[in-house]
Amino acid sequence: MSDNAVDQGKRTWLIATGAAGAVGGVATAVPFVSTFTPSERAKAAGAAVEADISALKPGEKMTVEWRGKPVWIVRRTPEQLEGLKKLNDQLADPDNQRKAYPIPEYAKNEARSIKPEYLVVVGICSHLGCSPSDKFQAGAQPSLPADWPGGFLCPCHGSTFDMAGRVFKNKPAPDNLEVPPHMYLSDSKLLIGEDKKA
Repeated sequence: MSDNAVDQGKRTWLIATGAAGAVGGVATAVPFVSTFTPSERAKAAGAAVEADISALKPGEKMTVEWRGKPVWIVRRTPEQLEGLKKLNDQLADPDNQRKAYPIPEYAKNEARSIKPEYLVVVGICSHLGCSPSDKFQAGAQPSLPADWPGGFLCPCHGSTFDMAGRVFKNKPAPDNLEVPPHMYLSDSKLLIGEDKKA
């Protein structure tokens, strides 16, 4: 028998244990490495969000999440748009002069929107971060004045906003509702979080 004779049993045992160790190492590494990949929720938190507005009827609101915040898309009626013209003297900042939130150029108008029919705002009160309630119906209602024109009411401290998200005078909220960057991809698709075509 030569000195170079191979112990086949030992060789088989080494190959088997080496293969089992490799499989175990891969099984351990895959979940560990996958933790470095951001979750779908994390990706969505900073990414632009697409919204299909094709089913939104006049007078209705839909909510989408962008960066962990609710973004409201409201399709205003002709009456609601007409009512905006009569409110300037009742509003704290009718012309969007305050600078707490940078307002996109395309929202520096009475309707605060690209297309007057659609309002796109972040649904968080500028006072303490509560979420206002829809009070689209005009007229007297609990916690609202008799001449209420329709808009939003923050139930926490009574701040009120018109149908363009502009805050009324003498309310705790220091600013209008934020208008996020957005653009239309088509008549029925809206992209929130981005407003420049690449």
